[in-house]
Amino acid sequence: MPPYTFVDMASLHCLPASDRSLLVSFGGEITRQCHDHVKRLLRLLESEPITGVRNLHPAYSSLLITFDPLRMRHDDLETALRERFKLAEELRLSEPRKVEIPVSYGGESGPDLNDVATLRGLTTERIIELHSSAEYVVYFLGFVPGFAYLGEVPDELVTPRLATPRRSVPPGSVGIAGRQTGVYPLPTPGGWRLIGRTPLAMFRPDSGSRLAIGDRVHFVPISGEEYAALEKEQAKA
Repeated sequence: MPPYTFVDMASLHCLPASDRSLLVSFGGEITRQCHDHVKRLLRLLESEPITGVRNLHPAYSSLLITFDPLRMRHDDLETALRERFKLAEELRLSEPRKVEIPVSYGGESGPDLNDVATLRGLTTERIIELHSSAEYVVYFLGFVPGFAYLGEVPDELVTPRLATPRRSVPPGSVGIAGRQTGVYPLPTPGGWRLIGRTPLAMFRPDSGSRLAIGDRVHFVPISGEEYAALEKEQAKA
């Protein structure tokens, strides 16, 4: 593993987001380097908490920190954060967890697969090959419980959202939006282009999310018969 170089503290942006929150930004791009900065700061604040901090909300290249305004001000928090940054290079992160997600592509499971193929000028087989051959990073979770924002899809797969979102997307649906991909864990409205579906439960109230920030995800193509068999197993679990 190459030596870690943390972002220059002088170039770090700390911006008040409300009267009780501070946004720590590492830039505006979706990159693994920014993700590493966010993950390190998140783990650092979890292991070395700052008194008065209430919640930590990671995103692609930033961390939103909410705090008790009766115990500190934005300047107080920023000063404490910059002190914590000095420890970042010493922080050892565990190896990313590898997660495989079986997916039945196309048909009723992936109603937008043909449209994505047409938009990208590729065959459906090539779309499936590209999507399932990449390794994706779980950048953060949000939108609904268990929804993991995964990136980045291969350049050939970059596809805009639907012009009109669906009112309801079935749980387990695998979608693409821009350079992102993800799995809808619950029935919810959504505008991502659906190319497949997994029988795995991505979120359970008793056990939480299947994926966590920093995980590495691979999608594995399966047949309709394999999907049905796994779906039965999930129902028994």
